[in-house]
Amino acid sequence: MYHVLIALDENESRATAQATAVADLPEASSAIRATLLYSFTDNSSGASALQVASVRRAQETLEEAGIDTDLVETSGSPADTILDVAQERDVDCICVGGRKRSPAGKALFGSVAQSVILNAKRPVLVAGEGQR
Repeated sequence: MYHVLIALDENESRATAQATAVADLPEASSAIRATLLYSFTDNSSGASALQVASVRRAQETLEEAGIDTDLVETSGSPADTILDVAQERDVDCICVGGRKRSPAGKALFGSVAQSVILNAKRPVLVAGEGQR
C-alpha cells in the first residue's frame, strides 16, 4: 500500500486539486492510502479539522474515488508539522498545494510548499489549483 500525506490549508479549490491528483495516481483505489493533515495556526475554540470545508471536500473526493483516508489535526509551523508527520507516519509521498506567486514574492516570503520540497526526505507531489 502506497501511503500519501496530503497537507491541506483552508483553500477548497487547492484541496480538491490535491485530492484529485492523488486519486488520479495509477491504481489509486486499490493501492493508495491517504492521510489528510490540517494544521491549525490558532484554534482557541477547539474546532475539529472536519469543520474546515477544504478538509471535508478533500475527504469526499478521495472517498468517492475509493481511497481509504484518515485525518491528522495538529497545530504549529505548517512546514515543520508536515515534515514531522511525514516522518512519524513513514509516508511514501507528501502532496502539497501550490499556488502562483511572483518571483519576488517567493524570494521575500517563501512558502510552505517550497520549504517542504527543499527539506523532505521523500517524494513531494505538488498539485495546483487548475480547473478540470
